Amino acid sequence: MSSEQKFSLKELGINQEAHIKRNLPIEKLTEETVLNGEGVIGMNGAVMVDTGTYTGRSPNDKFIVEEPSSKNVLWWGPVNRKVSESVFDELYNKIIAYYNAHTASNTYVFDGFAGADTNYRLNVRVVAKKSWQAHFCQNMFINPLEGELSNFTADFTIINASDVHNEKFAEHGLNSETFILFHLGKKIAIIGGTEYGGEMKKGIFSVLHYILPLKGVLSMHCSANIDKSGRNTALFFGLSGTGKTTLSTDPNRPLIGDDEHGWSDNGIFNFEGGCYAKVINLDKNAEPDIYNAIRHGALLENVVYDENTREIDFTDGTKTENTRVSYPISHIENSVFASGKPSVGTHPDTIVFLTCDAYGVLPPVSRLTPKQAMYHFISGYTAKVAGTERGITEPMATFSPCFGGPFLTLHPLRYAELLKEKIQQHQSKVYLVNTGWIGGSPSSGAKRISIQNTRSMITAILDGTIENSVFETEPVFGLNYPITLGEIDAVVLNPRKAWEDGEKYDIQAGELAGLFIENFKTYGDAVSHLENAGPHTHNTVVI
Repeated sequence: MSSEQKFSLKELGINQEAHIKRNLPIEKLTEETVLNGEGVIGMNGAVMVDTGTYTGRSPNDKFIVEEPSSKNVLWWGPVNRKVSESVFDELYNKIIAYYNAHTASNTYVFDGFAGADTNYRLNVRVVAKKSWQAHFCQNMFINPLEGELSNFTADFTIINASDVHNEKFAEHGLNSETFILFHLGKKIAIIGGTEYGGEMKKGIFSVLHYILPLKGVLSMHCSANIDKSGRNTALFFGLSGTGKTTLSTDPNRPLIGDDEHGWSDNGIFNFEGGCYAKVINLDKNAEPDIYNAIRHGALLENVVYDENTREIDFTDGTKTENTRVSYPISHIENSVFASGKPSVGTHPDTIVFLTCDAYGVLPPVSRLTPKQAMYHFISGYTAKVAGTERGITEPMATFSPCFGGPFLTLHPLRYAELLKEKIQQHQSKVYLVNTGWIGGSPSSGAKRISIQNTRSMITAILDGTIENSVFETEPVFGLNYPITLGEIDAVVLNPRKAWEDGEKYDIQAGELAGLFIENFKTYGDAVSHLENAGPHTHNTVVI
């Protein structure tokens, strides 16, 4: 559709036609961003914008309407907070009034898809007043092909009114003037008070976490790649700092996607049409794929740059440590999409759970049973390291269910059960890979497992040679680990032997096991049958 054609949003209550710009090309969106004073053109033609007060998601301001169609299905709690329909309606009317009061300025609409599998894709509509927000959506979601807009009907709509604030938030039972509200019955979300683009991306991710499992499709926070013959798909789960992006970026394996995927009866499919990468301390030699993706079409957020030369200082975190770039996945040369194919893959042969264990307890690589896979999937463990955040002086365990807790809308067991069904049906092998420390914690002077060793482990997992190893079971977590693997030092593979003092290892292992057990209690009786798949605080036998 030409941007000059009239397009109506009257079904949303927005009484404007003359200045609605729908699915503008990137060239035009770039021009509008500059003309509107929203951003500037910088490195290799990429657009640079600031997102204002919020430079990251605002999870405490995200609420879901308690309404008949979903209230008995949702996993209510600190992630999915309740808000009434009356509050939603009041704020919805407030942002519609804002749009109708600003009919002289442009309204930008992006219509596209979430989900590369056409059987399960979600028709997404985003309405925004800022052109760069439409640009962000065009980068992150899947763009329609010619002819797909003519009969487009939205399955879910986001109305972004980032300039609107809720002064009555206390009266409404909300946390601040910022609000991100989802009405699953009406299939609408409204955003006010924050410009941050990630709210739109992760908002749709949360919606897919609600819709797809009810259809038997597992929604996942993971990266995925495949071999060059289009087989042997691998999934990589892991929280920030575990190496998910680094290890799934492989010159010998095209990337399916780097963040959000579904697993249906047809196989693996990417939810997105782009990537959203951190660029703090970006080094073109260490992360060439991301660095080379910063060109015309890319959108940089909150980077510090020279006002005259527009040269970016990637090491400067003055605005935020969460500096970001979004770009179409076609900017990654070694991607499935760049080769002209949809971002889909076969049923995975291999699933890798990544953790950065700063306690120095977990084996660098271990093989999981289906029950253990469910247990560690629900646990979603990693550890924050001293120095990464203020006040952290010793390792701090972090648990995020299904490696994506902030985005889950159903109980974690729902996703874990789907995972178990699918790995048993397709005989997928699951491994836990620790990219953290061996021989102790960082404060004890221990060293992190080398990236070379970790890559060797991943290679052995993907080509199947790890299965030729002899495995033993460590007694605390019950993890099955190889005692030899290629050229890797056998001491590295056995975490207890890597410690100078085995008794200190036993104490530390018992403490970490206790944290796992305590965390698992938060999920209630529904997961009690999996407790024997987790660690034990007794029987710390020398291995």
